[in-house]
Amino acid sequence: MRTLLAALAALVAAAPATAAEKWVSLFDGRSLEGWTPKILGLPLGEDPWSTFRARDGAIVVSYDRYGDAFKNRFGHLFYRTPFSAYRLRLEYRFVGTWPADTPDWAKGNSGVMVHAQPPQTMGVGQPFPVSLEAQFLGVVPGQTRTTGNLCTPGLHVEMGGKLITQHCNNATAPAAPFGEWVKAEVEVSKTGHVVHRIDGRDVIAYDAPQYDPADATAKPLIEAAGGKLAVAGGYIALQSEGSPVEFRRIEILELR
Repeated sequence: MRTLLAALAALVAAAPATAAEKWVSLFDGRSLEGWTPKILGLPLGEDPWSTFRARDGAIVVSYDRYGDAFKNRFGHLFYRTPFSAYRLRLEYRFVGTWPADTPDWAKGNSGVMVHAQPPQTMGVGQPFPVSLEAQFLGVVPGQTRTTGNLCTPGLHVEMGGKLITQHCNNATAPAAPFGEWVKAEVEVSKTGHVVHRIDGRDVIAYDAPQYDPADATAKPLIEAAGGKLAVAGGYIALQSEGSPVEFRRIEILELR
């Protein structure tokens, strides 16, 4: 009996470890406090079209003030704090219609960037931060698509022990229709193992994020790192890529 009671006591003592997980919201649901935009062609912090705005408990990416022309003004909304080992979760959905000049590949296309370079190091004319992108795609007529994919501007990764230099790599989750909320998660371990999840299911995994030494935007970052290629952390940014999209319930759990 004492052995059984001791075992039960041990289980009870262990239970709070999971219950005590402290997910922290990165978005207050009302404002962009803690977030800074970087739009192609403009200095950090300037967004005269309110591309990114808070509305109805979501961060909304809108082009209704762009004058019906996107003009490849790619944008990113950076959270103020860098992270290294964590689980990031959020929900997204594509909504509305895109500007007439949005490239075909950018229609129903957005994402969340992790391990991103510090936003203040981006050039005014730099369209994308050096980063890992969990790419989100919506259903678009005439295209067969997956979501939760990996794209790697300025970086490489390894899969199965092999260096992957291909820019985008498809995940296994089918793209969702416009208007449908999708749950996405990115888990980054202390060892550099990264997993993308869609609606609770692993859809792609990879290891060893590292700078691409041939990439022009990565070269100054490599120099600043003293020649080191491995990337162990960075900033989180939501993407504006020419298609209206909404993000909500943006939370992070740091892994100790």
